[in-house]
Amino acid sequence: MTSPASDTITMFGAEWCSDCRRTKKQLDELGVEYTYVDLEADPSAADVAKEISGRMNIPVVLYPDASHHVEPSNADVESKLRELALI
Repeated sequence: MTSPASDTITMFGAEWCSDCRRTKKQLDELGVEYTYVDLEADPSAADVAKEISGRMNIPVVLYPDASHHVEPSNADVESKLRELALI
């Protein structure tokens, strides 16, 4: 994987991760456009996620303003989306 697009949300996750499923469901229910990077399908993308976050934890949610969350709560994600006027 190359670097994520800077004009959209990118979420790095895996199906086995309950926090990833929760965050993905939240973004879907809010109707927010995002790119999902499946770390099971593209294991090399884990290096990109680690480079962004400095951690091995997922999900990593990268926002268009270059900020990110690692293992965010739904409230964290919603707050950031409101700050960016995406919802």
